[in-house]
Amino acid sequence: MPALEVDDVGPSFADPLSVIEVCCGERDWAFEREGGDEMIIAAPGSWNAYQMRAFWHREDQVVQLACMLDIRAPEGKRAAIYETLGLINERLWLGHFEMWAQDGSIMFRHATVVDDDGGGLSLSQAQTLLDAVIDECERYYPVFQFVLWAGKRPAEAMEAALLDPMGEA
Repeated sequence: MPALEVDDVGPSFADPLSVIEVCCGERDWAFEREGGDEMIIAAPGSWNAYQMRAFWHREDQVVQLACMLDIRAPEGKRAAIYETLGLINERLWLGHFEMWAQDGSIMFRHATVVDDDGGGLSLSQAQTLLDAVIDECERYYPVFQFVLWAGKRPAEAMEAALLDPMGEA
């Protein structure tokens, strides 16, 4: 494991994926390094187990996380999913959902620039990055399900899935 450095926001490593490994280990998430610049992560969720990939783009100093939702849109539903993606993505500040045209797979991607001058990716930044990816997948997974399997229009699916209950039952 690379040498650990400690700063005011927690430990950091020269290799950002090593920091993500530490976070996954703390959460008891299964992970495997694929070479030096890629790792595969199995992250549990309330809707399903998410398969996440973390990439370290050294030349650009960017860490990217891509999380598959284990949802494939059939050909006949892809127009509705593209509309759904537009409605969802306009609400997001960071990251975005997309659908692979080849097979209709839906994923969430988020990236962050790692400042070399700032000592690399800190543990708190890595935790926030992982939390953000899982939180967005958990929040919007039901929207895709409503469109694909319940036959709801994208706007209806958004309204139904993102309904925030108020008060006590």
